[in-house]
Amino acid sequence: MTSTIESGPLPDIDPAISRRAYELDRKHVFHSWSAQDLLDPMVISAAEGSHVWDGDGNKYLDFSSQLVNTNIGHQHPAVVSAIAAQATKLCTIAPSYANDARSEAARLIAERTPGELDKVFFTNGGADANEHAVRMARLHTRRHKVLSAYRSYHGGTQLAVNLTGDPRRWPSDNGSTGTVHFFPPYLYRSAFHATTQEEESQRALAHLEQLISMEGPSTIAALILESIPGTAGIYMPPPGYFEGVRELCTRFGIVLIADEVMAGFGRTGKWFAVEHFDVVPDLLTFAKGVNSGYVPLGGVAISPEIAATFGQRTYPGGLTYSGHPLATAAAVATINAMEDERIVQHAATLGETVIGPALSAFAERHRSVGDVRGVGVFWAIELVRNRESREPLAPYGGSSPEMNQLVAACKSRGLLPFANFNRIHVVPPCNTSVADTKAGLAILDEVLEIADGFAA
Repeated sequence: MTSTIESGPLPDIDPAISRRAYELDRKHVFHSWSAQDLLDPMVISAAEGSHVWDGDGNKYLDFSSQLVNTNIGHQHPAVVSAIAAQATKLCTIAPSYANDARSEAARLIAERTPGELDKVFFTNGGADANEHAVRMARLHTRRHKVLSAYRSYHGGTQLAVNLTGDPRRWPSDNGSTGTVHFFPPYLYRSAFHATTQEEESQRALAHLEQLISMEGPSTIAALILESIPGTAGIYMPPPGYFEGVRELCTRFGIVLIADEVMAGFGRTGKWFAVEHFDVVPDLLTFAKGVNSGYVPLGGVAISPEIAATFGQRTYPGGLTYSGHPLATAAAVATINAMEDERIVQHAATLGETVIGPALSAFAERHRSVGDVRGVGVFWAIELVRNRESREPLAPYGGSSPEMNQLVAACKSRGLLPFANFNRIHVVPPCNTSVADTKAGLAILDEVLEIADGFAA
C-alpha cells in the first residue's frame, strides 16, 4: 500500500489567491539557480510545524526544512510572537546604536559557541558572513589567499561562491579571488585511494599540508571548512581530521574559519557541529538555524585575538541591517525555545534512535543505496546505479530523469524532499515528532524501491 501523509486540518487556502501568486511569479519573479523558462514552482500557501500546504490545499511533510533552515519548524508561536512584539516596539534602527534585541541575541550566541568566541558581528545571511570572516582574516594576518575544500558550499556572493567547491562556482570563477581548493576526506569517493577512515584522515591531512607548503604558508590568510558539509553531501569528517586541520592552521599562522551556516543551531544534535570534534576555530560563521530563517540573519563569532586587531583600528565593513531588531528578536526567541523545549537534544535522539537505524536498514535492503551518513537530523542517502562501480544515479553537478522521478514520487506521497545531484538528504526540522519522522522514512523506503529499479 502506498504511504501518504495524513491530510489533517486544512488551513484556510483560497485557490484564487494561489493561482494569482503563481501567475505573478511567472511574470515578474527571477528565481535563483534556475533556468527561468523551465520553472514550474509549487505555490506554498500555509505552513505549520513540520508541514506545508500547497496552493491546492495538499499537505506535505517537510523533510527539507526548506533550505535546511527551519530548524525549529514553521510558524513556531514563540518566534512569531517575538517578531510581532518587536515590530510594535522598534522595527529598525541603524547598527551604530545598541538595542536590546541585538545585545541579547549576541549574548545567547556567544554562550553557545565553543571556546572564547565571545564577539558577534551580525550579517544578513551566510554568504556575507563568510565574506566578512575572510575579510577579517586577511586584515588580521596581512595575507590574501584562502583555502577551501572541493565539495563545499559557502554562498552565492562573489567571494563566497569562489570559496565554494562545487559546480555552482564555475560560471563566476575567473581565478582572481585568491581562493585555492583542496580535497577533503570523503571515504566513499576517496581522492586518496583510502580503504579505512584512518587512512582517509591521514592522507587528506598529508595532502593539505603539502598544498600549504606548495602555496606558501606566508601567503595564506585563512582556511574555511564546513564543520560538516551540507549541500555537498553531508559527508562526516573522519576521526582526527578536523583536529589535524586545526594543528596545521596553528602551526602556519592560518586563521581557521568554521562554516556553521547549515550545520549549526541544533541540526547535528549539538548547538554547533564543530562540537563533535575537539576543535575551537578562530572564526565561526552562522545563519539559517539561528532563527529558523524567519527573518534573514547571519553572523561571525570572533576570537579575542582577531577582535583585538580591530580594537584601536577600524574594521572596514558593515551592513545597514547588521543585527536588525526583527531578525535578532527572532533569534532570541528561537534560541530560548530550543533550550526550553530541548530541541537540540531531540535532534540528537532522532538521529540516534530513528533516522540512523532506518537509513542503515535502507542500505541493507535497497541495492540503489550506495552510502548513508549523517548525525542528528542531518543525513544523506547516496544513490547509485551499481554498488560495485559506485556510478551515481545522477552526474556530479547535475540531475537525471531517474532522480526527477524519485523526487516526484516523494511529492505524490506527501513528502517534500531535499535532493541534490544523486542524493536525497534527510533533513526535517529539529523538532519533528518521532511519528512524523517515521512516516517520512516509510515514504522514502517506498521511493527507494523505485530507485532499485534503476540499479543493477
